[in-house]
Amino acid sequence: MENARILTVGDSSILVEFEQVISPEINARITTLVRLIKEQQFEGIVDMIPSYCALLITYDPRVMSYGTIKERVEKLLELDIEAKEEGTIKVYEIPVCYDGEFGPDLDNIAKLAGMSKEEVIALHSASDYLIYMMGFMPGFPYLGGLDERIHTPRLDNPRLKIAEGSVGIGGASTGIYPLESPGGWQLMGRTPVKTYDPSREEPILLESGNYIRFVPISEAEYEEILAQVAAGTYEFVVRGREV
Repeated sequence: MENARILTVGDSSILVEFEQVISPEINARITTLVRLIKEQQFEGIVDMIPSYCALLITYDPRVMSYGTIKERVEKLLELDIEAKEEGTIKVYEIPVCYDGEFGPDLDNIAKLAGMSKEEVIALHSASDYLIYMMGFMPGFPYLGGLDERIHTPRLDNPRLKIAEGSVGIGGASTGIYPLESPGGWQLMGRTPVKTYDPSREEPILLESGNYIRFVPISEAEYEEILAQVAAGTYEFVVRGREV
C-alpha cells in the first residue's frame, strides 16, 4: 500500500513504517495488518508491537529468513488494508474516582482549561478513547481522542512515585499508570481495576485498536470495586462498538 515501507531492525526484526501521522486511519491500517498476519499464521513470528505510526515485527531467523518475511509482509501491504474489520471492537469501561486525593492535579487541570472540576470530569468521561499503542510499562495505554479543551502540559518536575491505577493527562494524551512508578503526567483520578496483573491468564487487559471509556465513580464505589479486585470477583465491563 502507499506510504508504507519496510525497514530492517537488527537481525531478527523488521519495522513496517506508515505515514508519520497520528490518526485513527493509520491506527486502523496497523491493526488490520496485525490481524492479517495472525490469520496467515506466519511461522516464526515471535511478537508484533504496534506504535502510533509503525509495526515492529520480531521473528525467529532460524525459522524464517529476512527475505521471506519481507516478501510476505509486502504482499499483505499490497492488499487494501485500509478497509476496517467488519463487526464490533471492544470498549473497556474503566471506573475512575476523580475525588479528593485520587486527583491531585484536577484543580490545576480545571484552572488551565478555564473550567470547573465537574466540567473537566464530564469531558474526560464523555468519549470512547482509541488505544493507539501500549508502552512505557506493561499495560500502559496511549489513548487518542482527548478533548482539546483539556489538553494539559506535563509537570515541570515529574513525581518520583505515582500510585498504581492513576489516570492522568500528558499533553494531548490521557492514560492509566498500571503500576506504581515515576511520571510527569498531571493526575486527575484513579481506577481500582488492574490493567496489568501478572497473575491473570492474560496479564495485560487492553489491546491497541480497541477503546476505553472512563466511568466516574464515588469513593465508596472505588473501595467496593477495589475489594472485589482483591478477592478476584470483579468482572470487567466490556461492550461492543460497531465498525
